Amino acid sequence: MATAVVMPKQGQSVENCIIVGWKKAVGDQVAAGEILAEVETDKALLEIESPASGVLLARFFEAGDEVPVLTNIAAIGQPGEDVSNFWAAGAKEKPAAKVEAAPVPASPPPAAATAAPLSEFVGISPRARNLAQQKGVEVASLAGSGPGGRIIERDVQAALVKKPAMTPLARSMAAHGGFNIPPHGSGVSGRIMADDLQTVAQPEPVVPVLPVAAPVEEEVRTIAVKGIRKVIAGRMLASLQTTAQLTLNASADARALLAYRQRLKESAEALGLRQVSINDLLLLALSRVLPQYPDLNATFSDDTISQYKNVHLGFAVDTPRGLMVPVIRRANTLSLKEIAQEAKRLAAACLDSTISADEMNGGTFTLTNLGSFGVESFTPVLNPPQVAILGVGNINLKPVQVEGEVQFIPHLGLSLTINHQVVDGAPAARFLQAFAQGVAQIELLLAL
Repeated sequence: MATAVVMPKQGQSVENCIIVGWKKAVGDQVAAGEILAEVETDKALLEIESPASGVLLARFFEAGDEVPVLTNIAAIGQPGEDVSNFWAAGAKEKPAAKVEAAPVPASPPPAAATAAPLSEFVGISPRARNLAQQKGVEVASLAGSGPGGRIIERDVQAALVKKPAMTPLARSMAAHGGFNIPPHGSGVSGRIMADDLQTVAQPEPVVPVLPVAAPVEEEVRTIAVKGIRKVIAGRMLASLQTTAQLTLNASADARALLAYRQRLKESAEALGLRQVSINDLLLLALSRVLPQYPDLNATFSDDTISQYKNVHLGFAVDTPRGLMVPVIRRANTLSLKEIAQEAKRLAAACLDSTISADEMNGGTFTLTNLGSFGVESFTPVLNPPQVAILGVGNINLKPVQVEGEVQFIPHLGLSLTINHQVVDGAPAARFLQAFAQGVAQIELLLAL
């Protein structure tokens, strides 16, 4: 009996997966547990194993298709088994019954060529052809004086001159063109006089068109928006369309932060603190300050504000697949060393595409740091349903008046974006002020 291969469910929030590629073709033998395909969620890359041994009878979706979870994507069984009952809505069409191709009728004999006008068979210039048609001159009777015997305009004009009797002046004028020659003139025996010639309206001069250089073909790389990039695009747009975002900018005295970071780098290796980064210290500061400001450690969904006792701290990770935001659970209960270790573990899982869906969900606040890129300040975009996100810039010297003298003190750039639907400016400003003070006195926060 045939067995369906089902798109597995990944966590509570993943609704669709994209098939990255198939490892087996229809008709291939497969063993139970053998890898059939790779799929991508908005979080990670996953491998789908064969649930049974047999032959891959059908693939209902192909690489690039976005498939809902718990949907049949293939069927495995013995050759000849019917798998039509496994087809899912949205899958590619079922194969139609084979129909013998109708015989292709023999090509009809080519139609007899239509005789072309005489002018097409005679070598004649366009100007000569037009003049001959206007004057009723038989082209076939003309002898060409142009290259290769080609009939040119002067040949037609010469034929016109020979037709009626003309005075020398009229003949000379007609030879130069630009005149209609009447069949009879006003002279003796119908001789055409110069006054009998009628001026022909001259066409507008043809301006030669200079050749235009062909445009240089642009090299364009087309990239399909899918997988995590598609998810990011949709969420960023939805974030700006569904929330009232307001950003507050401030800075924090970074002297204590830098000094403490230096002490950690110089600490005994056995303590395991040398790799603690500035970002880890900022995560610690957030985990200690946020519980005092429940308005910011919250989510907003379905007209309901949920404020959290624990801080589930998300932090932005730049990966080749795009921006990812893993979550440190209950960061307020962890030590600096534990926060640093968990942050490194989660970041590595994002880079390796081994992060689980559950490790990316449930955040109550997010930190995004662009300081290492030299960015001084920016406008972070909310990660709904969270109501706040803190952006961190680089450290710059800032002139500060101290006891009547101006001193240049290193300061850390801070940008707090809030959802103004549920968080007012004053509470947000108080939180930002408290966080800046906590950074300036980082060692005091370690005691909390």
